Amino acid sequence: MKHTIIDPSQLELSDKVVTIKRVTKTVKGGRNMRFTALVVVGDENGHVGAGLGKAVEIPEAIRKGKEDAMKNIVTVALDENKSITHDYIGKYGSANVLLKRAPEGTGIIAGGPARIVCELVGIKNIRTKSLGSNNKQNVVLATIAGLSALKTPEEVARNRGKSVDEVLA
Repeated sequence: MKHTIIDPSQLELSDKVVTIKRVTKTVKGGRNMRFTALVVVGDENGHVGAGLGKAVEIPEAIRKGKEDAMKNIVTVALDENKSITHDYIGKYGSANVLLKRAPEGTGIIAGGPARIVCELVGIKNIRTKSLGSNNKQNVVLATIAGLSALKTPEEVARNRGKSVDEVLA
């Protein structure tokens, strides 16, 4: 994942909790309960991040997850109709997420974890398919990895030393 340094205090971030898991650790005196919260934050304008928070109480785990997500914000290249610029497969661990460009009016066609990420990035038209693992944390991270790897036609043209028309042809 490419990480560009973005100051989260300058973004209007909203957050969504993807999953909360109860984790138990067996110790001499019995079982210790803790919670882990997977939280995704985004500004619905091309920035998104995910984080994991762990604590004894749920609200504290969510707060920590949100703080962690703010540290991992990436920028996503969107096109004029609020879709992605090209098709791509995002990979993280054994989770693969196919991200397909969609025309205006399609909406977000995606499963739970990928849908949350797409909504918080600000994408309005996309088709996704989760391939491989359906572990929520890995699907979220695969989606973010795929979205952050997208390039605009302008970037590709500049890297190849060609005009945008030559790249799109």
